[in-house]
Parts: sequence; structure tokens; C-alpha cells
Amino acid sequence: MKLPDLEELVALRGAAHGLGLRARRPVLSGLQGSHHSGRRGRGLEFEEVRLYASGDDVRNIDWRVTARRGRPHTKLYREERERPVWLLADLHAGLFFGSRRQFKSALLLRAAALLGWVAAEGGDRVGAVIVETRPGVDGALRILPPRGREAGVLPVLQSLVAAQPCAPGLPDPASLGLALHSLRPLLQPGSLVLVMSDFSGLDDNAASALAGISLHNDCRLLRIADPLESAGLPPGNYRVGLPGKLWWLDGERSRPAWHAAWMRREHHLDAVADRLGLPLVRLSTADDVVESLPPLLREAA
Repeated sequence: MKLPDLEELVALRGAAHGLGLRARRPVLSGLQGSHHSGRRGRGLEFEEVRLYASGDDVRNIDWRVTARRGRPHTKLYREERERPVWLLADLHAGLFFGSRRQFKSALLLRAAALLGWVAAEGGDRVGAVIVETRPGVDGALRILPPRGREAGVLPVLQSLVAAQPCAPGLPDPASLGLALHSLRPLLQPGSLVLVMSDFSGLDDNAASALAGISLHNDCRLLRIADPLESAGLPPGNYRVGLPGKLWWLDGERSRPAWHAAWMRREHHLDAVADRLGLPLVRLSTADDVVESLPPLLREAA
């Protein structure tokens, strides 16, 4: 399977055209983002012309339309505001696994790139918290503050490519909680947080951080998984594990315990998402990322 490179992630910009990230919370989305605001100030964008009403600023009268229609008309503006969009990429070494078209880590990178481009195309600022998995830096974080347009997306894509795992390894149970707790003090109220992980490290510590983040921000979960994880091994004997720690496993006999462990993990993730009111999108390595993200994407208004 091919690991994503920067060229591939940049090319996903084309798939972002016509898509947008819907604000789930009208109150919070009014604080940040490319949304309408009743206030006027710096960074105003023309919106429409309407009949002049008592109290309107006479400096905003559109004299051309007034002359053409014979009645005073005024220009209305909206304030351009850039919402911070944070991509949290839990790229622990356990994501270097896949039984279909791509590794779980590759799916995460492609989803992050597409969402980053969608956010940038919508006028939002893009930043990231990325878990490092390269030799010698396991458990470290890369933090990229939100920036607009290509200046925000490209450094994130470069960091994702550099940080992706390139060899099998054990999942880091602490990486998700570390990334969430590191992100929380960096957030402005009304930010959009897209958490991309397989959630194997979703313990009480990580759930507590999610609760704090979701209190004043629009937070969404993208679960990365492979079909083999839910289905279990087919009949036969298999060598499983990591280099140096391999053992034989009977697919038929192991499947009930395998499936039960998977369902406990799924139920736990569902319970946390339901309790916090967070939308959860499940992404599979068997699917093309452009086709598997519609629950988060919409046609631009």
C-alpha cells in the first residue's frame, strides 16, 4: 500500500470545491467563522442593497441605485470573520495497519487533507495538533496555529506526511488524551475541532478533555477503522503481532472473543459521543475518502 505524499494531499484540493463545513451551533458559529454578523467593523464584505430606512448610515447610500430607481437605497455589509478549524490527528504507530485499499494512517491523512482544504476554501483558518510517531519522537506533538488559505493548509499537510508511521508499532494509549489536553488551552470559543483517531486510547482522561473542548466549541469525531477489526480473522491459522512478538492464532476460534472486544470498544465510543452530544463519523480503509465524508460535508451555500 502506498503512503500518501504531499503531492497527493495537495491534489485533494480539487475534491474540496463545492463542499463546506456546516456550523452545528448557531450561537457559537456567530462568534467565529465565515458567517453573517450584525456588527460592522474592519473586514467588511458587501452583501446587498435595500431601500433606505430611518437610522441607516447615510454614508452607505448607493447613489447609483438611488438615481436609477428614484428612491434612496443603502448598501448592507457583513463582517468577514475567520473561524479557527483545528485538525487533531492521533497518528500513533498502531495506525500502520490496513487490510483493504489503504492503511488506517493513510486514510487519516487523506481525510485531514480534504477537510483542511474544505475549511480553507470556506474562508476559515486551519491549524493542527499532530501526534508524532517517527523513531525517537513517539508521543511528541506537532502544534501548528491556525492560519488562512494555503499558508494554513500546506504546513499542516507537510507535517502530516512527516509524522505518519512508516512501520508497524504498538498503539499509544496516551496519545489521544495528550493531544486533546494540549489543544484545549489553545482554543478560541466557537472553534471547530475535528478529532481524527481510531479511539483505541479513549479512556476517562481523553473523554474528560473532549467534554471540556465541546463545551464552548463545535467538536466532531472521525473514527478510523479497518473492516478486519470488526469482522475478525477468517478461518485458518495466522501469525499475528509485531516483528519479534509473533504468535499463531486460529481465526475460527478467536473470532467470538475478537468480536466481543471490538463491540465493547464501539459501545464505549458511542456512549461518549452520545453523552457529549458529538457527531461521530466512521471512516473505513475500504472506502475512498472523497466518498466517505458526506456526513460532514455539504454543498456551499
